[in-house]
Amino acid sequence: MRGKVLVAGAGVSGRGCVRVLHELGIDTTVADGNADARQSMEAQFGVDTLSPAEALQATGDFDLVVTSPGWRPDTPLLVGFAQADREVIGDVELAYRLDRAGVFGAPRKWLVVTGTNGKTTTTGMLAQIMQVDAQRTGRRALAVGNIGTSPFDALRATPRVEVLAVELSSFQLHWSSQLRPAVGVLLNLAEDHIDWHGSFDAYARAKAKVLAGQVAVYGRDDSRVCHYVELAKEHGQLVSHLYSFGAGEPGPGQVGIAGQALVAEDLETPGRVKLGPIEGIEPPGRAGALDAAAAAAVAALAGAAPESIDQGLHAFTVAGHRGAIVHRHAGVDFIDNSKATNPHAADAALRGLDSVVWVAGGQLKGADVHRLIASHAGQIKAAVVLGIDRHLIAQALQELAPHVPVEVIDSTDPQEAMDAAVSFALHHAVAGDTVLLAPAAASLDMYSGMGERGDMFAHAARRLDH
Repeated sequence: MRGKVLVAGAGVSGRGCVRVLHELGIDTTVADGNADARQSMEAQFGVDTLSPAEALQATGDFDLVVTSPGWRPDTPLLVGFAQADREVIGDVELAYRLDRAGVFGAPRKWLVVTGTNGKTTTTGMLAQIMQVDAQRTGRRALAVGNIGTSPFDALRATPRVEVLAVELSSFQLHWSSQLRPAVGVLLNLAEDHIDWHGSFDAYARAKAKVLAGQVAVYGRDDSRVCHYVELAKEHGQLVSHLYSFGAGEPGPGQVGIAGQALVAEDLETPGRVKLGPIEGIEPPGRAGALDAAAAAAVAALAGAAPESIDQGLHAFTVAGHRGAIVHRHAGVDFIDNSKATNPHAADAALRGLDSVVWVAGGQLKGADVHRLIASHAGQIKAAVVLGIDRHLIAQALQELAPHVPVEVIDSTDPQEAMDAAVSFALHHAVAGDTVLLAPAAASLDMYSGMGERGDMFAHAARRLDH
């Protein structure tokens, strides 16, 4: 890498980039609006720093800009450099380019996962599979990106890591141009981060960049994903070998579910190959099965043995707040899917459950829950809503599922509200039912984050035994 580099942002991402560039002896300057952050960078790395306004006056001094993934494309600094015909990339793209250039030894195998929902679970499953398979191949694997280790730390790890299971957001993919995964998978698409991207189309096109590598996998049950796969084909952007995963019986080049087992057809080997039973995979239900199918497809195409896929999936334990059973009381399962912060994620959480007492609510941020409720009205036995947009969800339930008893919790005390929600849920649930926290909404109106919301749900459920 030649020339001068401007790192935009002095946060965690920017600091990681500066550390690597500094170690490589690359002339680096940092731009950030926070004077204290700039001073910290100067003291730690001895680099020059600029305010964004100062950097805009010096566009001709730099050959490349590396931006934090949180900086929006319409940020004046980034707009100014783009107009000056200077390339702007993200931290992941920088790591990928340095890896391809052999800076850290022979290039690694990048297995990249993205989608609106299920990224973390699928990436965790994939990493677990590849770690099991490493016992056979000796090729150490690691979860990287928004889950686990930063790409730079993984590339410099000792002992050496050969396989990177990488979870990427739409932000990171937006700022990537040369990224070509060994295998990339696009799980699903729904409206998200529109304020950052400007439109759903821009968001989806950023996500679809994951398909530009050697081998691509997509969720064939998602009509929006299929649409963008076809667009990529039409515009000649899809040069990879294309495979898919889904919930039904697989056809050629597909992974699916047949006879309660994950099955691959004509992937790495001709014919059907059983990859293991669905039973026992976390999280339970359709969403977990789809994540497992996606992880299995990527792993198989990356060379993992069927027995490694089976063992890895069944050794995997779901990350917190993503569909784990957190308590069982009187035959009723309490499932924490607090991570379901939009209707699309809540839809995935509800699928495959027969009789549900639904705990929902929070900040909808303009999202519409009508389609979600219409799709699952037959499964919802009762519902309890809390949070700032509780009345919008209650109204939609009244319109589309008038048979469903609905409790509106007006308390704004976080634990008190969740205790009341769980108490109502237990009153309506019987053995065999599921009490599901899948809010379809963000949490910051009442909680410090979706983690605290899920923890309080689990705490309230466990107190039922006392």
